[in-house]
Amino acid sequence: MTPRTAPANGAAEPSSHDAVPPLRVGVVGLGWAGQQHMEAFAAIPGVELVAIAGQEDGPRAELAELYGVAHAYSDWQDLVTAGGIDAVSVAVPTFLHAPITIGALRAGLHVLCEKPIARNGAEAAEMVAAARAAGRVLEIAFNHRRRGDVEALRAEVDAGVIGWPYHAHSVWLRRSGIPSLGSWFTNREMAGGGPLIDLGVHVLDFTLHVMAEPRVTAVSAVTHAELGPRGLGGSGDGKQQVGSAYEVEDFASVMVRLEGGGSMMLETSWAAHRPSGDQFGITLYGTEGGADLRVVDYAPAGSLTVFTGDGEDSVDRSVVSPDAPGHSAVVTTFVEHVRTPSSWAAHDGSLALERARIIDACYASAAAGAEVRLDDLFPERAAERETTDETNGTNR
Repeated sequence: MTPRTAPANGAAEPSSHDAVPPLRVGVVGLGWAGQQHMEAFAAIPGVELVAIAGQEDGPRAELAELYGVAHAYSDWQDLVTAGGIDAVSVAVPTFLHAPITIGALRAGLHVLCEKPIARNGAEAAEMVAAARAAGRVLEIAFNHRRRGDVEALRAEVDAGVIGWPYHAHSVWLRRSGIPSLGSWFTNREMAGGGPLIDLGVHVLDFTLHVMAEPRVTAVSAVTHAELGPRGLGGSGDGKQQVGSAYEVEDFASVMVRLEGGGSMMLETSWAAHRPSGDQFGITLYGTEGGADLRVVDYAPAGSLTVFTGDGEDSVDRSVVSPDAPGHSAVVTTFVEHVRTPSSWAAHDGSLALERARIIDACYASAAAGAEVRLDDLFPERAAERETTDETNGTNR
């Protein structure tokens, strides 16, 4: 049985009178992220979770029983080639993102992949190319941009409350949160990097989202590995061990230049001598006001304050936001896009590719001890922009 195909890109959408067949999905990966995808798919009307894949025999059997999954495979390739599904979630270690995603796209499946899109921009570009060649959706699970507090901050910016947000100071800091010493997370070849690619890509994504996607022109980064190599700052349950030495950073700081003169300071750590717990958020400085969002220990709703006025007339306003919907919002949106063939070309992973290139530039800058301009590092980036501008009828 081969994967069911949908109308070609740009084809007419089914009318309200047409019977809509169920969307059949699979999930590769049995860990926390994979389970978030399974739970979300299972809750959406008209979606059937029909296959899962993962190497752990016990969890695979338990999850198959929990969700009534008909097909449970130990090898992801069996899930992709067996047919009978339309889309797949990829929720596995980073070094497996590209091969599984590309394999699924070439089999005619739509793909929702966990962040980061890949270990580097080169792999990400291959994934985007595969999505375009297959005419299928490729989306990356940047779930933190879908938090209620992040969207509330974006709404304040869109409403012009703070004017032009000319600078952002964005962080995700842990005191003792190296995922697992000796695991694939601390192996450079398998992970692509440390907290900068793991946590920093989330921070980069939701900050650029809040600022309405300004183009990054250059970065100047420094990285440090001061605690991890000494066996300090580790957490986790000892799973996913590969016997790796500590090969990545445990702290990174990046100055980001934005087109039009804006800027961002990004800081991220897995381990640092600082207050306990996890903290992430954004401080925005704007021409008419400012804002500060702080989330401590993954609270479903963070503390959001907006600053306006001038001098003695300044006003600090707390903004109440709904709890974060987590992965459910990401999965629901992915399903909506898959069900809308005319939107497929717009969801090919390009945004995540841009994030990957920025992270690559950060590591290149840290290695060189100098600022790196993205268009110099990625000449194809400028050419891609010209093509996009011509397609959109814009002049720059």
